[in-house]
Amino acid sequence: MGPFSFAVAEGECVGLTGRSGIGKSQLLRALTELIPFQGKLLLDGIPSSNFQAPEWRARVTMVPAESHWWYDTVGDHFAVVADTESMARDLAFLGLDPQVRGWEVSRLSTGEKQRLALLRALQNEPIVLLLDEPSSALDAHNTELLEEFVATYRERTGASVVWVSHDPEQLQRVSARVLRMEPDGLTEIFDSSAGR
Repeated sequence: MGPFSFAVAEGECVGLTGRSGIGKSQLLRALTELIPFQGKLLLDGIPSSNFQAPEWRARVTMVPAESHWWYDTVGDHFAVVADTESMARDLAFLGLDPQVRGWEVSRLSTGEKQRLALLRALQNEPIVLLLDEPSSALDAHNTELLEEFVATYRERTGASVVWVSHDPEQLQRVSARVLRMEPDGLTEIFDSSAGR
């Protein structure tokens, strides 16, 4: 991957696509400083080096394509959530069973894990949300719910979103701009403001 730079405005969703193995997931990991990289990350003009790692990752949060679960019970991953009414509302919005917090993680489908991983990532209200194929295991109805949920979160908080997907139609629905990752950098292939 050649050198490149890009910026995401407050409240903007930028789509990211490219062939499998080109480095999209690696880029998201670099943005969360989960892997070493050469270059500089700025958040509101402040270098990432000014933040402690946990503080940075609370602000810049990634939802990986395959989520990881450390505890046996779903609810143990949501201990930070004090507002159970809000949690119940979010579960219903995403089409999840209201009792899911009491379930064993082993009982979850891949699609349920994807939606719960998104909810888990939003516990700290990050201001940058990095989504790596967040609806790859969802049917059309639940994909629509997830897209609407992310849009609502973005509008409410002003969060910036980078959304990785291989689905060009989805990226045009959710994104103001779409970038394609290529060996020599990033190319803009869609801009909603340009009427394309």
